[in-house]
Amino acid sequence: MVVGAHGVIGAELVRHLRERADFDVVGLSRRGGQDEPGLRHLAVDLLDAAATTRALARVPEVTHVFHAAFQDRPTWAELVEPNLTMLRNVVTAVDAAATGLQHVGLMQGYKVYGAHLGPFQTPAREDDPGHLPPEFNVAQQDVLQELQRDRSWTWSALRPSVVCGTALGNPMNLVLVLAVYAALCKELGVPFRFPGRPGAYDTLLEVTDAGLLARATVWAATDPAGANQAFNVANGDLFRWNRMWPVLAELFEVPVAAPLAMSLVEVMADEEPVWERIKARHGLADVPFSAVSSWGFGDGVFSWDYDFLADGSKARRAGFHDHVETEEMFKVLVRRLREDRIIP
Repeated sequence: MVVGAHGVIGAELVRHLRERADFDVVGLSRRGGQDEPGLRHLAVDLLDAAATTRALARVPEVTHVFHAAFQDRPTWAELVEPNLTMLRNVVTAVDAAATGLQHVGLMQGYKVYGAHLGPFQTPAREDDPGHLPPEFNVAQQDVLQELQRDRSWTWSALRPSVVCGTALGNPMNLVLVLAVYAALCKELGVPFRFPGRPGAYDTLLEVTDAGLLARATVWAATDPAGANQAFNVANGDLFRWNRMWPVLAELFEVPVAAPLAMSLVEVMADEEPVWERIKARHGLADVPFSAVSSWGFGDGVFSWDYDFLADGSKARRAGFHDHVETEEMFKVLVRRLREDRIIP
């Protein structure tokens, strides 16, 4: 069961699981979806404990739960309650209904290390000391470990960097930020400039391919070496925007120029008509501007004027050796978005 089946993490996890012969998939989300061979959707408000219990009573055959659901809120403190409640409701309900439950996998991130607050110790390691709350990733792991006590099932916590995939309509999709921003620059005849803080152009960072994360998630859930552990998961290479930005400009076929610090939230506030014009000219899918733009998330990523990376060697020592070249990842994901007629 994939909780948050339409997100940038969940959608790729569903795709990966369906490619395997040993899983049938239940996708859990607020809006549900169209059932397909090997995939059944359930629509449920996970903040409603009673509704979650009723929904999960219908799938007692669940053996593995992958929790990738997320609800956004305006402040870090406000993120805790809804995201903690969703996890608690899901795990409590499935633990009661699924007698063959084997594993619950939790998606976290570098917020565990305080990466969202400012410069943090790098490369971050899974046993690094914590920081002052509130932080929902940390609180979720505490609750998961508490719920697992005296149970036969195991847990894992996967900690990716910025996850890169092609899912639409979610607040954290860096690839779409880059692609739509570049398309707007090309349409308006202006160069593709790095919009982040001075200094962010030159720092070291890493990202996590959603497909790689899906493979790591299933590995941690099915290999005894992954049981009751947290693992950092990233592509395995590092980059600086000052080297990647020209590569992206070539990929999007748009000229590049010197960085110019600006808020994408502000400069994109009136660009929806331009996007509609691009869609019409190129015959793109009828996806609203709001579903392809995560400008606030982009502003956050491009503001990191400090190194943003973690030590991924724990997973390698435990047996997971997969990796992805980041430049090639961007090319593959952009090609997929073009094939799906999401971008020109």
